[in-house]
Order: sequence, then structure tokens, then C-alpha cells
Amino acid sequence: MHDLQDEFGHRYQDARGVRAFHAPGRVNLIGEHTDYNGGLVLPCAIDRGTQLLVRRTAARSIKLASLNFDLIAILSPDEAGTAVGDHWINYPLGVIAQFAKRGVTVTGIECLYRGDIPNGAGLSSSASVNIVTAVALNAVFECGFSQLELVHMAQAAENEFIGLACGVMDPYAIAMGQRGHAMALDCSTLECDQVPLDLDGHTLVISNSNQRRELNDSGYNTRHRECVTALEIVQQSHGIEALAALDMATLASQASAFAGQDTAFRRARHVVTEQARVLGACEALRAGDLAQFGQHMCASHASLAQDFDVSTPALDALVAAAMAVPGVVGSRMTGAGFGGCTVSLVADTALAAFESEVSARYHRETGLTADFHPVVASDGAGERPL
Repeated sequence: MHDLQDEFGHRYQDARGVRAFHAPGRVNLIGEHTDYNGGLVLPCAIDRGTQLLVRRTAARSIKLASLNFDLIAILSPDEAGTAVGDHWINYPLGVIAQFAKRGVTVTGIECLYRGDIPNGAGLSSSASVNIVTAVALNAVFECGFSQLELVHMAQAAENEFIGLACGVMDPYAIAMGQRGHAMALDCSTLECDQVPLDLDGHTLVISNSNQRRELNDSGYNTRHRECVTALEIVQQSHGIEALAALDMATLASQASAFAGQDTAFRRARHVVTEQARVLGACEALRAGDLAQFGQHMCASHASLAQDFDVSTPALDALVAAAMAVPGVVGSRMTGAGFGGCTVSLVADTALAAFESEVSARYHRETGLTADFHPVVASDGAGERPL
């Protein structure tokens, strides 16, 4: 944090009285597009994230700056309630709006952000910004909100201020992560079981396709609506509240009800089978069966590509290139899709070959250059010492 502290002093005249906060990114190991369908997910916080230095002042202004973007904002509390174009500051502004809804007027603060999560890669850089902002404001203004309340505020900021119909998984994983564990999170109840990630000589490697995605410009909200349509069809004969409550036999028995709605049926089939894969993946991890865990990863990617239509040729090429390398246990796209990253479980002895071979084949087939990031499961958001 010391170099960030120096930069804070440069931008805001001095760095006296600043407080430091950090929120990780997250990678979802399995359980994609199940969160907003009331299902299970298995994410973990990672050792990349967003740092934030904050200082309260006597001025009636909100100052926002980032080392990752050029735009610097100086706003009054009244101005903070309105989105500013399509800029990064809308994420902290959305969180500030959530505090205002709860009677907390945020004013007199200076903020400097820095992140090392690839932006637009599907590792929840936006949720990381939201959570670090919420945690910092909660501490600096002594609000007393629980960590879970901050999770809901961060989610609402994206839903209401940004306009993205995201689920609870990203802010929850970022706020609640535990080092060396993944989180088996039931998104319908928010019950969470911390599952040890004993990878036994293997490493999680995130491969960034560098096919940038913008969720507001992608089909994410469309997929959400299609799942709502599927749920409404099933609810005509079954009193369920979420697609993830279905089993495959029940869904198959409803095939006639989906006549002319093949897309909705495939969306539901992905959710139902992905729910089963998360359960199987958790059992495999607890049993130390990494081969079985890897099979669930690969099956998840196939379903996301074929039934949910959120993979891309670039992501498919990354997964295929990864699985061609000896020592790779499993690989899949991670995040909402439409670009972004894959996550692979790679034997430590194969790491060098993985990067060189996947890089060469991926570039040959797509013309794109991938970046590779080994990660470890890390702790969630909180205040950090300077």
C-alpha cells in the first residue's frame, strides 16, 4: 500500500489520516448462471483485487480517482445520485446511493482506487470495486452494517444504478472469502459451506482470452429473461420458486409445455444440470478426487457453450488448448461468458508447458494473445494496515 499512499499524497496534497481497504476478485470454479436462478455456486476469492485509500475531510464533496482510469470526479452529495455517462465512477456512486437509501449521507471523502484484476475479464472487477467501497464507507462513517448487508448493498448498486441483473454470488464471494477455501453457496438461502481447496500439487490458472466483454452490451440480461420465461412455463404445473429447484426428470416431463420454446428449455436444462455438477464437484473436492472434479469442470463448459450459449469461439479454443496439455485436470469458461476468462486446474509440473503450449495454439487459432494468471484462494474484503 505504500506506493499507493505516496500517490494519494500527490493527488490530494498529503496522505495524513488515510485508511486502507482491499477487496479481492473472484473466480467461479463451477456453477455458472445458477446464482440468479436460486442455485448453488462454488467460487473462491483470489489474490488479485482492488485497493482503496480513503480519507474523510471537512469539505462537502466526494472525490474519486483511480490509477486504472483517467477520469477524476469531484461531486457534491446531490450530484452523486446520478450516473455519469459510462464511466467507472458509477460503481462507487451506486454504492453511495445505497448508503443514502439507508439514511447515510456520504460527503467529505477523498478516494483513490487501484486494481490488478483484468478489467472486463469476468473476474468481477466491478463487484470488487463495489465491495471495497461499501466496506470502506461502512468503516469510515461508522455505520455498523454487517458484512452481509454490505453484500446486498453492492449487489443492489449493480442492479439498480448500473442496470445489470446480476446475482449475489460475486459480492458474496468477494466479501466472505476464506484463504484456502472455495464457497459452496446456496444463492436461494445464502447458506454457505467453506470447502477446503486441497489441490495436491495442482494450481488454478486463469487464462484471459483478451476478448473483452461488456455485460451491459452482452446477452447477460437476455439470459436472465430467458430463465424467467422457463420458470414461468414450469410454474404452470409445479409450484417452484426457482429453476434450480427442478431435477432433470421433472424438467424432462415438462417437454411438451416447452413446445416452441426450445431456447427456454435449453436454458433450464443448463441450470438443472449445472446444479448437479456443483454438488458433484463439492463431493469430489471433499474426497480429494481431482480427476472427478476436472470432469465436472469440462462438462460445465460444454453445457455453457451448447445449452446456455454464453461461450465464444475464443473461449472454446482456450479450453480445447488447455485440455490438450498433459497434466491439465479440467478447464472451463468462468464468469458470465461472452468473452473473458477460463479457469484450469493444472499439475504444478505442467505449468510451464501449459502456458507455452496453450499460448501458441490459442494465438494460431484465434489471432488473439492470452494472458495467464496462477491464483490462490484468498481472504475476503476488509481494512488493511498501511
